[in-house]
Amino acid sequence: MSGKLTWISFSTIFRREVRRFMRIWPQTLVPPVITMTLYFVIFGSLIGSRIGEMGGYPYMEFVVPGLIMMSVITNSYGNVVSSFYSAKFQRSVEELLVSPTPNWAVMAGYVLGGVARGLVVGLIVTLVAMFFTSLSVEHLGVTIAIVFLTSALFSLAGFINAIYANSFDAISIIPTFVLTPLTYLGGVFYSIDLLSPFWQGLSKLNPILYMVNSFRYGILGVSDINVAWAFVGVLVFIALLASWGLYLMSHGKRLRH
Repeated sequence: MSGKLTWISFSTIFRREVRRFMRIWPQTLVPPVITMTLYFVIFGSLIGSRIGEMGGYPYMEFVVPGLIMMSVITNSYGNVVSSFYSAKFQRSVEELLVSPTPNWAVMAGYVLGGVARGLVVGLIVTLVAMFFTSLSVEHLGVTIAIVFLTSALFSLAGFINAIYANSFDAISIIPTFVLTPLTYLGGVFYSIDLLSPFWQGLSKLNPILYMVNSFRYGILGVSDINVAWAFVGVLVFIALLASWGLYLMSHGKRLRH
């Protein structure tokens, strides 16, 4: 397949994914913004005023980066897992598999669609957060890079989850029992400096901790972890998940009936 046709295939899948979540924006964009607004009100205005400072910043400023990253993670993941599983359920994905479109182009189209939704929701949540606190970006390059890479990572994870899922109920297992606990225990609402040495060590096994703290470093300039190692870890996970996804597609595992 020529490069031009590959680009057309990839861009078509990507545009379709963007149009899909934009067309049903009351279901895809509004709910996460409302949820995050409630977090801002409860943890910022109500509880935050009693907590005071954390990490040298007012509590509201401290939690905002984590809440933005949480919205990016959940929406990037949810967009791809629901969209690709729906294509698999309707058997339309089989048409892509038998077409000359390269597997990497198919996967990239879905993943970048998830990235687009994650970034759009993250931007909206950021704008809402500015009504509750003032935000200034300390390291713009780090902020943009980590939010994009994190969104890509969880879009790939959603893609693989969709391949393995055999029912609509199955696509909710990972978000409910893995993603949500790791996110809440990933330093979104607290600094791990508050924990005992044992729990600090245990927390450092949570990959989301590194993404949240890297984003917080980009916004506020403070972090509980080494940001350079966080980037290395995210890139390694992206490479592993991308390779895994391409392997599953090339072998038709859980895709062909």
